[in-house]
Amino acid sequence: MTSASLTSRKRPLLDRIPVVHQLRQSVGLQRGMLVAGLVLTILFLLVAMFAPLIAPYGFAQLKNADGTAFGTTQAPSGAHIWGTTSGGYDVFSRVIWGTQTAILVIVVAVILSIFLGVFLGLISGYFGGWLDRVLVVVCDAIYAFPSLLLAIVMAIAISGGQSSLWGGILAAAISITVVYIPQYFRVIRSEAVRIKAEAYVESAKVVGASNARIMFRHVLRNSTRTLPLIFTLNSSEAILTLAGLGFLGFGIEPTAAAEWGFDLNKAVDDVTSGIWWTSIYPGLAIVLVVLGITLVGESLNDLADPRLRGRRRAAAASGEVAETSVVPGGVLAAGPGGVDGLEPGGSFSDEGIEVRP
Repeated sequence: MTSASLTSRKRPLLDRIPVVHQLRQSVGLQRGMLVAGLVLTILFLLVAMFAPLIAPYGFAQLKNADGTAFGTTQAPSGAHIWGTTSGGYDVFSRVIWGTQTAILVIVVAVILSIFLGVFLGLISGYFGGWLDRVLVVVCDAIYAFPSLLLAIVMAIAISGGQSSLWGGILAAAISITVVYIPQYFRVIRSEAVRIKAEAYVESAKVVGASNARIMFRHVLRNSTRTLPLIFTLNSSEAILTLAGLGFLGFGIEPTAAAEWGFDLNKAVDDVTSGIWWTSIYPGLAIVLVVLGITLVGESLNDLADPRLRGRRRAAAASGEVAETSVVPGGVLAAGPGGVDGLEPGGSFSDEGIEVRP
């Protein structure tokens, strides 16, 4: 095969982008789920990026530019399109600014979880022995512990329950990190145990490659295929954990940052009084963001599993194979008599010989 033919078969650059490639693979309901998830996730990211331009007020602002107070639990109006909270904050501005807090917690928590979980899983799976057994027991114990309760304990230990913006973000992120490390640890450890027995790893040992080179050059590069899937699913769980901490009163102070869980906590009493706008918008924001990220993660998971994904190419290929199947005398439809030429009740044997009744 010539180099020109190899070059012509190479996929275009656009098709090699992970999400674009999966989007082209998907069909039917699978594609609808992925597109819907991408739209919600991208909208979430854009709102977080341009929050200072979208939000008409600051997240802790209580007065207009002329010094007039907003007022508490004001119904939606032209000045406050989603009304105001019981604390006198603009609901629309709090929801918009809350996207930035959620993004920061996701980034810090998931990055810390990935680095620690991947490193420990790589060490445990490659070297094995007593260290492997100790790490497995510790991670299983953490994984068996209720995640929200563990996050509450960590938040109290780190920040005393309430804190500033970065203090609250770090407290929530570190508490989430402790919860999610075992997930990355399990995935990387199982892949490392499998990959270290492969022939190319044994060959690297024979030629004198160091353990560090083998781990990071060969084992790690081939054991991180499922990390993007876990990343998306854990991102949605991080938002729920942050909202849970804020709802229970262990989140970020309202004067330090906007946080949806805290706003829901303060809106509990409003619901019984018929004041719906203080709770429905923060709750809807949590639902839509978690739904979008979860749809992306589940769709990528389905497309990564050959047993679950469906492709138009597979259906087309199966039709081409059926049309070109060969029996004695030619293709199935063009043989001597072919299928149409069989007598009533006749068939072909396993050897391709016509069997008459």
